Amino acid sequence: MITSLGFMAAAFTTLSFLPQAIKVIKTKNTSGISFSMYLMFTIGVLLWFTYGIATKQTSIALANGITLIFALIILKYTIDDLKKNKK
Repeated sequence: MITSLGFMAAAFTTLSFLPQAIKVIKTKNTSGISFSMYLMFTIGVLLWFTYGIATKQTSIALANGITLIFALIILKYTIDDLKKNKK
């Protein structure tokens, strides 16, 4: 029961990032996204992913591994936008 609860929570929180990642990929517009917030978030997700692996908690590792991919995509586009706007 607890394992199922963990996987359901992981699925919902992970999938919540999918619409934002799709929007950023399609529009390549991150003007409404805070770079510092996304940087801190991405580092936090990386740490949770590492924690999940270290403690052998599959739901934590899997959810944060997938979320890390979405977060890195959005962060990359945010960095690209920042560089483009400096020129």
